[in-house]
Amino acid sequence: MAEQHIPAAPICIIGGGSSGIATAKALKEKDLAFDIFEKGSQLGGMWRYENDNGVSSAYRSLHIDTSVRNLAYSDFPFPPDAPDFLSHWEVLDYLEAYADRYGLREHVQFRTEVTRVSPAKGGWDVALKGSETRRYPTVIVANGHLWKPRWPDFPGQFDGEALHSHHYRVADPYRDKTVLVVGIGNSAVDIASDVARQARTTHLSTRRSAHIMPKYIMGIPTDRWSSFLTRKLRLPVPLARAILGRLKVLSIGRQERFGVPRPAHPIWREHATISQDLLPHVGHGRIRIRPDIARLDGRTVEFTDRTRTDFDAIIYATGYETEFPFLDRDLWPVKDGKARLYRRIMPPAHPSLCFTGLVQPIGPTIPLVEIQARWLAGVLAGTIRLPDRATMEREVEEHLAILARTYVNSARYALEVDFRRYAGQLNRDMAQGSAGA
Repeated sequence: MAEQHIPAAPICIIGGGSSGIATAKALKEKDLAFDIFEKGSQLGGMWRYENDNGVSSAYRSLHIDTSVRNLAYSDFPFPPDAPDFLSHWEVLDYLEAYADRYGLREHVQFRTEVTRVSPAKGGWDVALKGSETRRYPTVIVANGHLWKPRWPDFPGQFDGEALHSHHYRVADPYRDKTVLVVGIGNSAVDIASDVARQARTTHLSTRRSAHIMPKYIMGIPTDRWSSFLTRKLRLPVPLARAILGRLKVLSIGRQERFGVPRPAHPIWREHATISQDLLPHVGHGRIRIRPDIARLDGRTVEFTDRTRTDFDAIIYATGYETEFPFLDRDLWPVKDGKARLYRRIMPPAHPSLCFTGLVQPIGPTIPLVEIQARWLAGVLAGTIRLPDRATMEREVEEHLAILARTYVNSARYALEVDFRRYAGQLNRDMAQGSAGA
């Protein structure tokens, strides 16, 4: 039987990626003791290509979609000669330098997998694979949510090669083949563009299409335009995004002119797809846009427009399920496509089970998680008072109502937050010393 060790440390952090180390730094600044458990042998999480923790989705050509000026932690800027958009290797180097600068690596127990977190007297029992079970009053889950593939359910069966984008690494295996990529999010268009340079033909299937935004508008990274409109001019997000849509048209033209259908919903109702490559590839015929799949029939795919095409391979870039295998299902914060977390951080019924990085922002993720971490450290250090459970539940319901009336009805938006609004909430709580609805 596993040994019981009570207590091991005041706070447990699960995950050594960008969210875990940001959380650790915030706790350290409040003189709070903590342990970090990382399944892999090194830091970096999803940004470590071929990470031996087995859950990184990074492919070889991956570059981040947030420009470097908006990406950094607040007190650790990138060097002035950094490119606008970093590769996964460059992001990883940055994260490791950050961890070393603030002495976080020494707190990490590598090659240590958490197999179970369960309620216990005074906190949580954390079971470690092949080791003991330790009890902590607080557990912070920071191990990411982009690792369990969400597979679509189409009628029929495909007899060629089929894989999820989570397992895609390089385009070489698709040389001279006919390939179908399913989806039109950032990973889908990145992978389709990568494959198109090797494949005989590449097709991209989409159910409702998406607004395609370039990485640059008039030579300036698009997210810097967005920051200027929302943070400097303080325009409402729907208006700012509508202006960006007009700037895109003035800069590169309408996407339907290239062959990518314009979606029926307005640009502010979705997380726009960022790609500098998709429209030129479609315009050159290297990528062909197809509608949704109606049926799989051996090597043949029938689409909803009744056209049929034979394919050698299908790559499903259809997103991820939010799952934490070490938690019982009744403790999961995301149910029925809804994230029931107060301030997107803690379940009202279990405020000592916390989550950082479980957000999908309009805007950069890394600096937003840093704000989450500082807020949570304040709560744990007693400098921010939490409201009662009823107030927490009301805040959750209000957030879900905003999601429902703002974004299209899709699981993709279960974790969506607006950077300015959400960061403003957390910063106000920290300034006031108390959180509310």
